[in-house]
Amino acid sequence: MPAPTTKYKRESKMYRILIVEDDSTIAKMIKKHLISWGYEAVCSENFQNITEDFLSFNPQLVLLDLSLPFYNGFHWCQEIRKISKVPIIFISSASDNMNIVMAMNMGGDDFIAKPFDLNVLTAKIQAILRRSFNGNIKTALEYRGAVLNTDDASLIIGEDKIELTKNEYRILKILMENKGKIISRDTLMRQLWETDCFVDENTLSVNVARLRKKLENAGLSDFIKTKKGLGYIIE
Repeated sequence: MPAPTTKYKRESKMYRILIVEDDSTIAKMIKKHLISWGYEAVCSENFQNITEDFLSFNPQLVLLDLSLPFYNGFHWCQEIRKISKVPIIFISSASDNMNIVMAMNMGGDDFIAKPFDLNVLTAKIQAILRRSFNGNIKTALEYRGAVLNTDDASLIIGEDKIELTKNEYRILKILMENKGKIISRDTLMRQLWETDCFVDENTLSVNVARLRKKLENAGLSDFIKTKKGLGYIIE
């Protein structure tokens, strides 16, 4: 098979793909092929906790086998869907109609039966990424067990889904994107103004206090710290 052109590799390089396949030969073959097309690909090895690998790698697409150790692909598809809307393509030899229907109902975006042609796999990946992102990569932010899903502005802590107001979400997003850095109150207010939300000193204090209360109720006390005279920090 001829190698892809350099031009196309540059166009694809921004996307990260997580491969969840317990057959190491197949997984390595897919990984090598995707890398040759300029994608950043990683094979999951922690089959007891695929969600952990997902959060660590933060992929834009998941290739998910149906038959896996410990829990099957349906289970992990549902777990990923709790925190992200990234495309999931099932890859499986169990390609009867019932499994295909279940895969779609569980949140899958496509189903490719094994054995498959790598060129067909690449074409499906390209098409789904174009439809899903159109050049805009969306991510989930995770820290200390808190997962902020930027697709639907939801906050997941353990099994709990916490409802945030628009301002609470934006404040938390700014702080999590800059974890380890002090963000001044002026910076927070300015960035909120840029999103058409007028926030004064008192409003900011109220929003931060409510956000802290929600985090504390979910078991994350002292998640947002105040640096007196400087601003706020997540560390």
